[in-house]
This record gives sequence, structure tokens and C-alpha cells, in this order.
Amino acid sequence: MFRDSLAAGASAVAAHFDHVIGALATLPVTEAMRYATVGGKGLRGWLVLEGARLHGVPQAQALWPACAIEAIHAYSLVHDDLPCMDDDDLRRGLPTVHRKWDEATAVLAGDALQALGFELVADPRCHPDAGVRADLTLSLARAAGARGMVLGQALDMAAETADTPLTLDEITALQAGKTGALITWSAEAGARLAQADPGPFTSYAHRLGLAFQIADDILDVEGDAETVGKAVGKDAGRGKATFVSLLGLDQAKTRAETLVTEACDALSPYGERADTLREAARFVISRRN
Repeated sequence: MFRDSLAAGASAVAAHFDHVIGALATLPVTEAMRYATVGGKGLRGWLVLEGARLHGVPQAQALWPACAIEAIHAYSLVHDDLPCMDDDDLRRGLPTVHRKWDEATAVLAGDALQALGFELVADPRCHPDAGVRADLTLSLARAAGARGMVLGQALDMAAETADTPLTLDEITALQAGKTGALITWSAEAGARLAQADPGPFTSYAHRLGLAFQIADDILDVEGDAETVGKAVGKDAGRGKATFVSLLGLDQAKTRAETLVTEACDALSPYGERADTLREAARFVISRRN
């Protein structure tokens, strides 16, 4: 049920992106924007759609914040792949944006995707109430910026040149920003659209985001580039502290499973209606890419 729902959500978000980006001038930068949003699982956008469904928000309305978070996520990946950051040649099994075009186009495409994300949640078609749109915009800015994802990225880069590796608490805090902040916003967005309490989704997403990152660290050890769609083994090669290096492979897997159980339990107020979200949590630690 979850995989079908995830695929349907990704298809709906892709169609909405085609509509939005199709309205822009045909230029290398807009083609690079479109390219950067193709592929991937679309988990963040799906979390928005599923949270909205649980609160009775129409999908046509929820697609605006769903596309917004995927635009912000795509921008972060385009910039993360740049030579000045992680210097990656592959993303989702395809050449990274700066390899397919050039660095300047990649920077501009990332900038434009970031701006597009905020444009989408500020659009009146996202919600007729300006207060709700303002809440979505402010919370997204906090999740994406120096309180959230960017903070996590900056801490990650600083750790690469630090004299001592990060502790478990430090890497947990780092990943709460780098990976967890956007996942948390995605899970909360449906409740925000409905002006409902996002608390259960916040608890769910905090654990889901951490489990997601632990699963990524495990894939970097156990996966292969063809299946994962990007280079693997880079963390160990850099001597980078990860959940696997700090906990060991078996304990990292156990920790991820515990987090998933806790994430599922956080949704108890929604009963069986949240079972697809529980499937999503289990999928996160069983995925192979």
C-alpha cells in the first residue's frame, strides 16, 4: 500500500512541477531546475500529501507545499554535489547538475529552486488564509536555513577539518538539521494546512529523520553505487564520523529499528488511519537506495 501511495504521490508532484516550471522561460537554468527534480523517491512531498489526507485537506491544495519541499530538497542536493561541497559526479544514477551543465548553472538552478519553494507556499492556491501561508513560509525558512538544514550542512563541513571526530550527541544534532529538519517540516505540513496540532507528526518525523540518516550511513557501507545511485564508501574514505563508525554496523541497525518503532508509536492518536505513514517509517530502514 505504501509503495503504491508513494509512487502516486511522486507522479502527482512531478506533474505539478511540470506545470510550474513549464511556465518559466526555456533556458539552461530552467532545464537544470527540471532535471534536478527528476527521479528520487519523493518521500518528503509524499509526507506532505499523506499528512494533508489525514486532515481532510484536498490533494490539489496540498500539492503546493509538497512541491515546495521537493524544490528545497532538490536545491540542497544540487549545491551539496558541487566541487566546493561534496564534489559528486552522480546523483540518482545520473550526472550531477554541475557535470551535465557547469558550476555556474548549477548554482543558479539551486538558487532558483530555493526561491521557487517559498513562492509555492506563499501562493494563494496553497491556502486561502494568508496566516496559514505565512506559517508555512516561516516554518519552511527555519527548517531550510541556519536553524535547520544549512546549519547541519555547515556543521558537517566543519567536522571534516576538525582535529577530533564528532561524538554521538554531536552527530545526532548535526543530522537533526541536515536531514531531519526538512523531513520534520514535510510531516507537519498537512497539520499546518488544516490548522491542527502538528505535535504527533513532529515526534514521528524527528525519529524518522534520524532513522533515515542512519540508513544512509549503512548504505554507504553496504550499498553499491549502481543500486544507490551515487558514490558509496566516501565517508569511510574521509575518516568521517557516522552512526556506523560510532556505533558499529549492528548497533546502528538496532538503533534505526528502535527509532522506527518510536515513530510508529507517535502516531497512535490517528489509529489505523496512519498505517501508511507507519509503513513509510519501516521502508526507510529497509530501502536499498
